[in-house]
Amino acid sequence: MPYQALHLDIAGEVATITLNRPDKRNAISSQMIEELLIALEKVETGAARVALITGSGRAFCAGMDLDALRSLAGQSLDQNLADSRLFANLLYRIHSLSKPIIAAVNGPAIAGGCGIATLCDFTLAVPEAKFGYTEVKIGFIPAVVSVFLRRQVGDKIARDLLISGRIIDTAEAYRLGLVTEIVPAANLAARALEFAGILLAASPTSIARTKRLLLGYDEAALKSELEIAIRENAAIRSTADFREGLSSFLEKRAPKWIGH
Repeated sequence: MPYQALHLDIAGEVATITLNRPDKRNAISSQMIEELLIALEKVETGAARVALITGSGRAFCAGMDLDALRSLAGQSLDQNLADSRLFANLLYRIHSLSKPIIAAVNGPAIAGGCGIATLCDFTLAVPEAKFGYTEVKIGFIPAVVSVFLRRQVGDKIARDLLISGRIIDTAEAYRLGLVTEIVPAANLAARALEFAGILLAASPTSIARTKRLLLGYDEAALKSELEIAIRENAAIRSTADFREGLSSFLEKRAPKWIGH
């Protein structure tokens, strides 16, 4: 199928998904999420044995698209629930894919983009990349990603990252376990393919069963928590602080928080 928000290239047993909105810093739109779900399903059912996800231009993914943000203020609760569920489905699909996924993080990975980058089985990142869950700074809530982040880094570190909304560099992301390997920008593409080669040398049946085993340990709890997160993600959008945070972000001014 023709993609507009990404490129899908399948070369032998390696599928490369490139987020392709460089003029928007590869910001997430509903179309991008839907195309990612289609591309990942193609990887799941096709001949490729390893998937790579990277970004075009200077960013990996800068979070939600501004036009998408503007539309949130006018959506109904049902629309917000559907929107939240779509993003949750994407993160769960990345997490549960039977084939290994490598993120080649070529630049900033912020908010939802940070979730995509760090939920892959392996995350290679250039030293210049930045990571952060900045939702609280615009009156939003990092609900969906919190379900996965707590499992990755533990409660204390998750609280630090999610409640402060601070941006961290690649070195700290590596120290926290969110990044697998730091790779010079000039070598990122080659190292990602080399890493894919390591995975291709292993039994695809063994890898798929190992991933299924790891998922199965707490899949029921994960799905239950995602339902809670989806509702919270939608509910925050009816608050005064969300409306103020959204307006101040779009108007490029400091927010005046209301507190409810």
